[in-house]
Amino acid sequence: MASQIHPSAFVASGAQIGEDVIIGPCAVVEEDVVIGDRCQIDAFASVKRFTRMGTDNHIHSYALVGGEPQDLKYAGEESWLQLGNGNNVREFATLHRGTEGGGGLTTIGDGNLFMAYTHVAHDCQLGDEIVMSNGATLAGHVTVHDRAILAGLSAVHQFVRIGAYAFVGGMSGISQDLPPYMLAVGNRAGVHGPNLVGLRRLQASRELIAALKSAFRLVWHSDTPRKEALEQLEYEYGIYSEILAFVEFVRASERGILPAD
Repeated sequence: MASQIHPSAFVASGAQIGEDVIIGPCAVVEEDVVIGDRCQIDAFASVKRFTRMGTDNHIHSYALVGGEPQDLKYAGEESWLQLGNGNNVREFATLHRGTEGGGGLTTIGDGNLFMAYTHVAHDCQLGDEIVMSNGATLAGHVTVHDRAILAGLSAVHQFVRIGAYAFVGGMSGISQDLPPYMLAVGNRAGVHGPNLVGLRRLQASRELIAALKSAFRLVWHSDTPRKEALEQLEYEYGIYSEILAFVEFVRASERGILPAD
């Protein structure tokens, strides 16, 4: 099916537009943009240069996708934003492309929801099915793994990692890594325990939930040295891939993990 482009929209001649794409009134699509099939770009939305997106994405009114990095070291060099499939980018959200110092690429996976006024800064690496609620903000070089949830008005410091299925509470400031399956909340957030709501949505077994509770107690509320605690978790709960992922995440942390609240 042919794409539908409103007469008042600006679509650069060098933009590559897939099939069955809808571009609304006064929307802007710049040069060096690739838009996959069945995407919808609503009225007054902007898709800036050096943006590639897959199929079935919906960019709502006044959102800005592929904006220049808000980094004083950025000097206008070519860098990219790669957006996957089936993402929903709501009003006034801003997704920025990478910088030379961060590898030149911001990547976002599939099926993510960016609610109004959310911000994804330069060189971030996002997985799939992440939810960023209204006003949630990622600084540069942040990594967010699959199905994490960031509640409204939360903010994540640069270079921090958020693990899979983790939950960041509303109005929380995250300055260190949040391991997978854990919940953090607070002005300077601390880890509150496993993300029980997310685990139930995952249909996690009672045994896995109990193992993650043990991991929380052992890592954050025991006198066992961190190295030994992780080895103990591997030994006692190594049958669970989620525990192994948790252990690997903590071991790989360069900024250190959040403390308990």
